[in-house]
Amino acid sequence: MTPVAAAQRRVLGMLTATQVLGAGGVAAGVAVSALAGAALSGSAAVGGMAATASTIGSALLAVPAATLAQRRGRRPALVLGYGTGVLGSVLAVLALVLGSWPLLLGALVLFGGGAMAGLAARYAATDLALPERRARALSVVVWASTAGVLVGPNLAGPAGQLAGELGLPAAAGAYLVAALVFLAAALCAGLGLRPDPLVLARSFAPAGVNCPAHGGVPVVPSGAWSAWRHLRGQAGLALAGIVLCHAAMVGLMAMTPVHLDHGGHSLAVVGVVISLHAAAMYVASPVFGWLADRHGRVPILGLGAALVVAAAGIAGTAAGQDAPQLALALTVLGFGWSAGVVAGSALLTESVPTAERPAVQGLSDLLMNAGGACGGVLAGVLVTAGSYGALGLVVGFAALPLLVVCALTALRPV
Repeated sequence: MTPVAAAQRRVLGMLTATQVLGAGGVAAGVAVSALAGAALSGSAAVGGMAATASTIGSALLAVPAATLAQRRGRRPALVLGYGTGVLGSVLAVLALVLGSWPLLLGALVLFGGGAMAGLAARYAATDLALPERRARALSVVVWASTAGVLVGPNLAGPAGQLAGELGLPAAAGAYLVAALVFLAAALCAGLGLRPDPLVLARSFAPAGVNCPAHGGVPVVPSGAWSAWRHLRGQAGLALAGIVLCHAAMVGLMAMTPVHLDHGGHSLAVVGVVISLHAAAMYVASPVFGWLADRHGRVPILGLGAALVVAAAGIAGTAAGQDAPQLALALTVLGFGWSAGVVAGSALLTESVPTAERPAVQGLSDLLMNAGGACGGVLAGVLVTAGSYGALGLVVGFAALPLLVVCALTALRPV
């Protein structure tokens, strides 16, 4: 095994560990955020703001973290993300103790640092990966989120009981769990992510010298906002695919529990449907990574778009009483998200110069989170003004252009 291959194996191991921890912390906190916000304020609107505050924080922190990675490497950027998540979790506990919903909203913006670090970790997996294994390396880190996403929400109950015994509000337990696991993830990244994958990758080529093994591009970093000029051609297609698949996923996922509730289903049924969706988002990512490495990024990005279109059609034609059809729709939607994000992230990474990758990747995460937030808001407006079926129709037609462009690009003679 070459030194680079050995370093990549160690990097993937550390990133997998941080991803399990970080995803668990995010899931535990998100599970109680809306309820905590509504309980403190007495307003469902504030509860909705609390549910989206961490997404806003993840978006806002993406570019500063990318700038730090650009200058000093992946390790300090991940430590910044998880460290900010620790601070946000602690402040959320304080907000619950003080009964202050404005402080809770501010804390949850910082809490979003944990989610930001989880997104950034998938790109860190590609720095030392061979081009023909880049999508698989990325998908392993995405897949590692599965355990955290499934276990995290289930920790909220026991943690709430423990918090009650300590004289704290029940919701504080979830944030205490998040603080501990974010701290553990920060320590894993800070102490275990050695060598830093991005720093090591850049060391293969001195400044101003092309490196054939890493895309034949110079490794002279520039400012984070210079990334905009690289978002054309396949990089633009990749970014559009990532943002669209994420926005479609958030929109349909956010309104499906409401549709099921209107159909008379219990919270247990809603939980099963959302759990199937969450599992589909992550558990099949290595399959899509392998397919993207074997058959190309653009065809699998197109497959993601096709799955989103199919999911929108299945969901849009389902009555609120039809839980099996809605479960099928959200499972297909999860697969579509996975294919789109894995293939799109790999395509984006290899479509820009090595020196610009952290900046472009940070901008991608910013727009991805912004797209998700907009998708959730627009979905609520569509369902309120029209119907859940109208939401499915809009999501399906929104994904069709991406499917067509990917198909035409894949079929174009080389």
